[in-house]
Amino acid sequence: MPITDWPADDRPREKLIAKGANALSDAELLAIFLRTGIKGQTAVDLARNLLAEFGSLRGLLKADQAGFCMAKGLGIAKYAQLQAVMEMSRRYFGECIEDGDVMSSPDDTRRYLLAHLSHLSHEVFAGLFLDNKHRVIEFRLLSQGTIDGASVYPREVVKQALQLNAAALIFAHNHPSGCVKPSQADISITKKLKAALALMDIRVLDHLIIGGNQTHSFAEHGLL
Repeated sequence: MPITDWPADDRPREKLIAKGANALSDAELLAIFLRTGIKGQTAVDLARNLLAEFGSLRGLLKADQAGFCMAKGLGIAKYAQLQAVMEMSRRYFGECIEDGDVMSSPDDTRRYLLAHLSHLSHEVFAGLFLDNKHRVIEFRLLSQGTIDGASVYPREVVKQALQLNAAALIFAHNHPSGCVKPSQADISITKKLKAALALMDIRVLDHLIIGGNQTHSFAEHGLL
């Protein structure tokens, strides 16, 4: 049965308008993005099959161009659309934290970092460089490593902080495994960075680990 013949409350688009996007399942949200199904499958059926094929919505969003385009019902146009949507999300969250004190909007900061790091299949270490009013000066990738880890050099981080005239930093790195529990190496490098930056009177406000859709705050867990 085509979606147009479904009861209005069950149609993804009408359901979103009536109840908000939070009321929709992953498959329903994806169906709205897809717009149409394929022969023998509605957009919702296709969305469910794609989520099963990629393992999750996150798996689909992380797929490279070749893997994405090989899936039935997708293609280069859909890949381009998805990349545009994801980039708009990153820019939106960036605008949310650009002009204000990031410490007054921790949820926006988390969403910004999730949008930038959660989809990556390799580990990276990044920093939000802040002025003396905790406004964002710049977001920078400080190190890129393999899935097993990223090397971070405190002297280089201090150098960049001084170049940007930063008064404080929030660090973030991703765990592609999805686990947000900090390792001893994570704790150790954070202490080294904090000590090195303190010599220049630059504060480390937090270090967030990003894994899937979760975050772990060093500040909230007493690790700073």
